[in-house]
Amino acid sequence: MLQKGVYTGVIEKDENNNFFCGEYLLDYQMVVAKHVVGDMVTIKTIIENPSDISHNKYPKKSKNFDKANNKPENK
Repeated sequence: MLQKGVYTGVIEKDENNNFFCGEYLLDYQMVVAKHVVGDMVTIKTIIENPSDISHNKYPKKSKNFDKANNKPENK
């Protein structure tokens, strides 16, 4: 079972070097510091994307995300 959050998915990178997960833009510096493309993350909160450059493609952005917490099932 995955931890609760706004959205859980895999980090991807587009042709403009933006990191995203689903429809949400991820903070570039946070991905570079703690994650790699292909990591499964849970987005905890989202904000309106303040960037004029990427707002049309990604209207929502997150700086609050972390690796998804896969909890083992009870045996």
